[in-house]
Amino acid sequence: MSDLLPQIDTQRLPHHIGVIMDGNGRWATGQGKPRVFGHHSAVESVRATVESCAELGVGYLTLYAFSTENWDRPELEVGALMQLLVDTIGSEMKMMLDNGIRLATIGDTAGLPQATREALQLGIEQTSSGDGMTLILALNYSGKWDIARAVRRLGQEVAAGRLDADTLDEADLSTRLSTHAYPDPELIIRTSGEHRLSNFFLWQAAYAEFYFSPVLWPEFRKDDLYAAVIDFQQRERRFGKTSEQLKQATNP
Repeated sequence: MSDLLPQIDTQRLPHHIGVIMDGNGRWATGQGKPRVFGHHSAVESVRATVESCAELGVGYLTLYAFSTENWDRPELEVGALMQLLVDTIGSEMKMMLDNGIRLATIGDTAGLPQATREALQLGIEQTSSGDGMTLILALNYSGKWDIARAVRRLGQEVAAGRLDADTLDEADLSTRLSTHAYPDPELIIRTSGEHRLSNFFLWQAAYAEFYFSPVLWPEFRKDDLYAAVIDFQQRERRFGKTSEQLKQATNP
């Protein structure tokens, strides 16, 4: 058993973890391999992260798998990523079923290749009865796209007379985001040592805790996930309040 696992308080887990999986290309280059090799090698990292979150009892895990900007990458790399997604859903189906994991997606999935959409739909249907963690794949997703789409929906509802523009608030926008059915992330992990959101969960991350791991994604394993959760549990989450106000609320 990992030396880190006993240090985790399973009563204070982040309910929703988001992961920006970064470093595949740099890792592959360091191995003297093409970038696609890094994506294929990262499947083990995905498996380790999904399994460890499910075993801990995390409710929701979102993996930032393909952003709207990723279409600008070389066509060969994009095609390989789409095929890898199809293959991985099939190869990891038993793991998801064994762990009671429900598969879901957010993003403009209508813009994905047909084979990818069909594999996703099949995976969602086959895991729909899972009673454990929800695994959310952010595909053809960006925070700006999500907010812009929500604003368009609000505008349409105002124009149709179903909403009053003068009374719109944050909750109105939140309920029209692609994540409306899920809690906001409490912990966002980014690998490879980079310190930015890269257009991920721009609205939802308002009060998330961030953990930046120096580990390149293909080398990320369960202990790296455990380290992020332990770090999260050592932080004081104030949500705009002072420490004294939090103490008074806890001990009135």
